[in-house]
Amino acid sequence: MTDKILIGTVGLGLMGSSIATCILAAGHDVTSLVKDLSQANEAKTRILGFLEQLHEEEILTQNPQEVLKRHTITDDVSLLKGHKVVIESITENIEEKKNVYQRLETVLSPTAIIGSNTSAIPVTVLQSGLQHPERVLGIHWAEPAHITRFMEVICGKDSDLLYAHQMMALAESWGKEPSLLKKDIRGFITNRIMYAMLREAFYLVENGYATVEDVDRSLRNDLGYWITFAGPFRFMDLTGIPAYLTVMKDLFPELSNTAQVPSMMEELVASGAKGVSNAQGFYPYTAQSAEHWEEQFIEFSYDIRKLAKKYSSTSSEDKK
Repeated sequence: MTDKILIGTVGLGLMGSSIATCILAAGHDVTSLVKDLSQANEAKTRILGFLEQLHEEEILTQNPQEVLKRHTITDDVSLLKGHKVVIESITENIEEKKNVYQRLETVLSPTAIIGSNTSAIPVTVLQSGLQHPERVLGIHWAEPAHITRFMEVICGKDSDLLYAHQMMALAESWGKEPSLLKKDIRGFITNRIMYAMLREAFYLVENGYATVEDVDRSLRNDLGYWITFAGPFRFMDLTGIPAYLTVMKDLFPELSNTAQVPSMMEELVASGAKGVSNAQGFYPYTAQSAEHWEEQFIEFSYDIRKLAKKYSSTSSEDKK
C-alpha cells in the first residue's frame, strides 16, 4: 500500500495544512475536503510556504509550485471517491468528527482507511455507529506535521490490525517513524506521558519549588539532551537500570497525582493568553519576539529531524 495512491484529508487549518504538505511532499495526489471554500487561497498559500521550506532544506527535490498542482481543495465529498486513505483533522469535537465519517462512508470503498488526527478522543468512541468501524484508526501527528518523524497509529475496539499495519507501512513511506497502539487508551502514548510531566511541572511552580524558567531550563538541559536519541526505556538501559528502581521507591509516593487542573493554567487562559500566537503566555513577548520564537521553532524542528533520522530508534545491531 506504499504506492502513490490517492490520499484525502479533511480540514485545512494549521495542522491540516501541515498534514497535506507531508503527503504531497511524499508524492501523492491529495484531495482536501473543507467546509468553506473561501479559505482555500489562504490554505494554498500556507501549504506552498511549507513546501518551499522543505525544498530549501533539500527534503523536497521537486519544484514546490509543481507539487502544489497535485492538491485539490473542495467542499464536495463525492470527489473523495476512489481514495484509499482519508485523514480527518478538524476540531476536537466528537459529533463533528463522526458527522464527517458518516459523510465519507457514503462515497468511500468499505476497505478505505479513515484516520482521525485526534489528540485524546478514544478511537472506540469515534468508531461507534459507523457502517465499517474496522477501518477507522487514530492517526496522531505532531506539529509541524510535515517536519517531524512522529506518528502514532491507534486501534479502537473494532479496528482491524490489517488496516493498522497498512497505515504503518504508508507512514514509513512518508518518512515517519510510527508507533502502533494495538489497544485504545485516552491520550495515547506521548500525550499521557507529557501531561503527567506537565502536572508535575505545575506542581513545582505553584508550590514555590522553582520558577517557570527554572523548570524549562532543567528539562531542556537534561531531558532535552537525550530524548531525541533514546526513549525512556532505552535511556534506562544506557544509564543503568537498578538505580531507577531505588529512585522509584522513594519518589513515586511524593509525585503529584492531583486530578485538578492547575489554577495557574486556568487563570492564564482566562486572561486571554494563547502563547506566541497572540504574544501572551507564560513568558512576556513583544510581537517581534513572538515571531522570532516561532521562526526559531521551525529551524529547530528541521535540525531535530536530521538528528532523529541519523540516530534511528531501531538499530540493525539489535536484531543480530
